[in-house]
Amino acid sequence: MTEPILRIRGLHKRFGDHDVLRGIDLDVQPGDRVAILGASGSGKSTLLRCLNFMEMPTAGRLEFQGRPIGKAASDGAVRYTQAELAQVRRQVGMVFQQFNLFPHMTVLGNVMEAPVTVRGLPVAAAREKALHELDKVGMAHKADAYPGHLSGGQQQRVAIARALAMEPEVLLFDEPTSSLDPELVGEVLTVIRDLAQEGRTMLLVTHELGFAYHYASKVLFLADGAFYETGTPDEVLKNPRKAQTQRFLERFTAFSF
Repeated sequence: MTEPILRIRGLHKRFGDHDVLRGIDLDVQPGDRVAILGASGSGKSTLLRCLNFMEMPTAGRLEFQGRPIGKAASDGAVRYTQAELAQVRRQVGMVFQQFNLFPHMTVLGNVMEAPVTVRGLPVAAAREKALHELDKVGMAHKADAYPGHLSGGQQQRVAIARALAMEPEVLLFDEPTSSLDPELVGEVLTVIRDLAQEGRTMLLVTHELGFAYHYASKVLFLADGAFYETGTPDEVLKNPRKAQTQRFLERFTAFSF
């Protein structure tokens, strides 16, 4: 079996006296398409934010491509250097619920920014790369437009292109369609489907259960900060074994495969 691209052991995250994540264990293999489901407040977004260290884990260990991230100190806590965190963030891309585009920059400028300032790519090379990624998500024709002139679906596709421009090894999607009008959801899910068909390694937090069924190679149901049920889409979404998973799925009456 191949080495996991991402290995998580005993991941905890606490805010004050509230335990949001309670001992997450997960292996992500290259090319895995992981759908993470759960009710609001179950810790889904926090989990993704810990995986690229936008939130610092309270406890636990993460390995990326076989390399441990951070070193255990004498008090048992894990210490991280800024250099290794920057490296992880370059390799683990994130697409957010909100698009977080710079309003004063054009679409092209938004996608070029990180390759130039973070990776040190020459401007000409960054422009070529940005136009390539914008073309991939169907937004090259809007390269000179500003975010305020785009629909929500278009802005999210630009945000995906921005993440792709950093050439990440893993892509994290944090409910990328949750802030979109229903008629715009499909255009973003189509882009994500196309990326999955390229064999990319992706973790997707979503409430689009029909899409998760067809997209995912693995489904994780998160409840009370822990993985309550895991398996294939058929196992978790069509034939859930546990009561809490069954109750969660019953809420989605329009959901069919």
